[in-house]
Amino acid sequence: MMRILGTIFAGLLGLAFGSFLNVCLSRWPAGESIALPRSHCRQCGRTLTWWENLPLLSWLALRGHCRTCRAWIGWRYPLVEFAVGALWAIAASQSLILIQNLFLLDFFPIQWIQIDALHFFGSLVLIWILVALLFLDAGHLWLPDKLTYPGILIGFAYRFGDFLLQHSFSFQQPSAIPSLLAQLIYQVLGILAAAGLILLIRWLYWLIRRREGIGLGDAKLMALLAAWLGLPQTLLAFVVGVVLGAAVAVVLLLIPSARKDSENWALSKLPLGTFLCIGGLISSLWGGPILTLYLHWAGF
Repeated sequence: MMRILGTIFAGLLGLAFGSFLNVCLSRWPAGESIALPRSHCRQCGRTLTWWENLPLLSWLALRGHCRTCRAWIGWRYPLVEFAVGALWAIAASQSLILIQNLFLLDFFPIQWIQIDALHFFGSLVLIWILVALLFLDAGHLWLPDKLTYPGILIGFAYRFGDFLLQHSFSFQQPSAIPSLLAQLIYQVLGILAAAGLILLIRWLYWLIRRREGIGLGDAKLMALLAAWLGLPQTLLAFVVGVVLGAAVAVVLLLIPSARKDSENWALSKLPLGTFLCIGGLISSLWGGPILTLYLHWAGF
């Protein structure tokens, strides 16, 4: 029962934060404040009533149109709200399963609960950031520094705090400082390696085609993923993202209507960051089991 109620509550909370994210996604590209003015129709400017701001329900009740001017609201609004709500519910369910299993034991340190709580709240923050970047890159080919740089710093602090909790560090121990320094170096190298992978591909593409193929925002996104997930799970996210991007490119190539209106279809850009974010979401929620299964299959 606790797991069911906790999952439902996290999902509902995710819908609310998804609604706020929609405000950010609408106003950030236009350079507007996310605080003022109040939520309004982007077409006619009418301020929305409280019942027009209910996540998912309002969009369904209005059938995706403004009540006044009948302008199309767009599919992004319910998709963002549903995505954050569903992913937060999945993260809560996973966390509550671990807590329930802990209570079945005769004894467990409170440290385990602290670690699970840190992982849970960290997952919520990462999911929100990745969903934001996913839709910003899909709609505007834009991975803003206002999300990637703070995301890297928060992720770095998150993994360092996780390391401290898991190892029960006491700074009075003589061996504590060298271990902490080693962890800091390990995290920094992982972030640099993840970003360097994109920069290497970008450089090789420029050598071959003599034009830019991958933006610097994608390198920052990889650094963000490495800060949160570590290098192994970030590489998993990269593989998933590249496979998804290649699959979409093949589908577009096979559909004549997708390219008949453009003389320079081969030069069109796909939002790599969107696919990397999808890979990051998959890796953050199921990366551990996927890597374990792969290593078992590979015979390690």
